[in-house]
Amino acid sequence: MESYVVAAIIVLIIIILLCSSIKVVPQANAWVVEFLGKYHTTWLAGIHFKAPIIYKIAKKVSLKEQVADFEPQPVITKDNVTMMVDSVVFFEVFDAKLFSYGVERPIAAIENLSATTLRNIIGSMTLDETLTSRDSINGQITTILDDATDKWGIKVNRVEVKNIQPPRSIQDAMEKQMRAEREKREAILTAEGKKQSAITLAEGEKEAAILRADAIKEQRIREAQGEAEALLAVQKARAEGIKLINEADPSEKYLKLQSFETAKEMANGQATKIVVPSDIANLAGTVTAVKEIIK
Repeated sequence: MESYVVAAIIVLIIIILLCSSIKVVPQANAWVVEFLGKYHTTWLAGIHFKAPIIYKIAKKVSLKEQVADFEPQPVITKDNVTMMVDSVVFFEVFDAKLFSYGVERPIAAIENLSATTLRNIIGSMTLDETLTSRDSINGQITTILDDATDKWGIKVNRVEVKNIQPPRSIQDAMEKQMRAEREKREAILTAEGKKQSAITLAEGEKEAAILRADAIKEQRIREAQGEAEALLAVQKARAEGIKLINEADPSEKYLKLQSFETAKEMANGQATKIVVPSDIANLAGTVTAVKEIIK
């Protein structure tokens, strides 16, 4: 009976050892395996069998892209301005063996290398250049870190300078400068608006004056045309009247009567003196002579 129990225990132990020896590596991961303390192989995603005791999984490495956000670092610019700069490094492991054995604490190594590179790059630039050349700084840091971390099995995809914080006095000066620039732009826009308004108003007054002059000109032309037409109509009426009188062959008595009517109208006028012929009959004769001439 005891032999059966011992055999069952041994079988159970063997089953447990076999089950524990079967390893499944997840996707986007790599496991570094050592044989008696020495690097043996690297397992990628899938199922693997590990002999107990003599094989050991030394390190589990993620092959996904990782983000390392570092604390702000003091940096001095070329014009001796001390500022705090923090950066973010995006990297991925392409060789699990180099990552495991290439450097102690790889993330800390990347942080120190990033800070040193930042100091070197920004130390050769002025404050204004630093604030306006962020893309250039990112590109230079990425290139330097990528070259330096190849031997660690790390590929640096990009580095972003997240924040550049100048001293408070510099920030105050920059805010004053920005405020002055905004006020300057506002004054320029206001002046341009007033100028444009004055130009528009002057052009409107000019066009209105031209229209008024054209209207007065047109009015005078029409008045002159009306007066000319009225005068022509009066002259035609007079000519027609004379023609009708001539065609009617008026008598001498009628002409004398018309002479008296003419004198009456002259007396009703505004003249202060009226000269009347001594013999008004002569006036009638004169009218008769005029009639003869008209004929």
